Amino acid sequence: MNESPAPRPATVADVARAANVSKAQAARALGGYGAVSEPVRRRVLDAAEELNYRPNALARSMNTGRSQTIGVVIAEVENPFFGLAIRGASDVLRRHGYDVVLANTDERTDAEEDAIRVMLDKRVDGIIASPADADATAHLSAAMAAGSPMVFLDRHVPGMEVDSVEVDLRRLAGQATAELLELGHRGIGFISAVQAPSDVYEPGMTLPNSSVADRLGGILDAYARAGIEPDPRWMRLNAKAPETIRAATQALLDLDDAPTAIIASDSMVGLEVLKVLRERSLRVPEDVSFLMFDDMAWSPLVDPPITVLSQPAYDMGVAAATALLERLRGSSTPPCRRVLEGEMIRRASVAPARAAVDEAPSMVGGTAVR
Repeated sequence: MNESPAPRPATVADVARAANVSKAQAARALGGYGAVSEPVRRRVLDAAEELNYRPNALARSMNTGRSQTIGVVIAEVENPFFGLAIRGASDVLRRHGYDVVLANTDERTDAEEDAIRVMLDKRVDGIIASPADADATAHLSAAMAAGSPMVFLDRHVPGMEVDSVEVDLRRLAGQATAELLELGHRGIGFISAVQAPSDVYEPGMTLPNSSVADRLGGILDAYARAGIEPDPRWMRLNAKAPETIRAATQALLDLDDAPTAIIASDSMVGLEVLKVLRERSLRVPEDVSFLMFDDMAWSPLVDPPITVLSQPAYDMGVAAATALLERLRGSSTPPCRRVLEGEMIRRASVAPARAAVDEAPSMVGGTAVR
């Protein structure tokens, strides 16, 4: 049995014949450039819809100098934070007629360089990126020099004049740490996937990712304000894959002065930490208080509900796309850092440290008894 050939896609010439206009008029109406009367434009668009015409993106790019595509280069597509941010950016960009080309770098500079090269080859009109390493940005500078406007999402690069959209994570982390210290916690663990020279934080260590550097900086700020010296062994880095997150959590719990509270740098780290605590039969928050960055759909549903340091991820994507559109429209204002506010959402996973509870006086007949 012979199959009938697939129907030939409609061309500009087909649309022109159906609308009874010249091919040049049809091309201008479909491409949105040049002078076309409203009645002609309407006839062309109606004919295009009837013929199920799909524009040739390459031809449109040659005519207008624009591909109507935006490149989005992010660090970790599996991280729900970035998923929400991409959704926010995509919603704005699609409303303005842009398609999105997505690339995931897995926080690797070489992958990021390849992704940027692909974006430039595809003639994207602009790029939203989450730089993997603040010390390796030559490819980003080259892309901007080639005429591709850029906005950084979730982080900034000191010394680069680029628009960025971030959250004041240093303040948020400092607030959470200060509250834990007030509850009697002295050992506060921090686990992050950020790539670093060693798995354990060393004072003065430079981190390649500004958002994680701000998280850790806020924790250290709170300790300094309280006049308490934290143990660097409580700060664990390079915990990216499930097995390395689990190893970092086990290492913290095996310390002689094991932390009584743990802060996870993101929800993916947080899930693995919770698994290890459960396997060790450690109760949250009775044995270990726990909180994490980013409020996921499951955060209030587990037992106990998780205290989170919430970032407005969707709004960050919206702000990044809006900033990029302003550049594409020709804005020449100086680049700026747009800093959105996060929020600490207090739930049941944080409680006073057990030592603080044990040392607190109990009242018997109005008398303090220890």
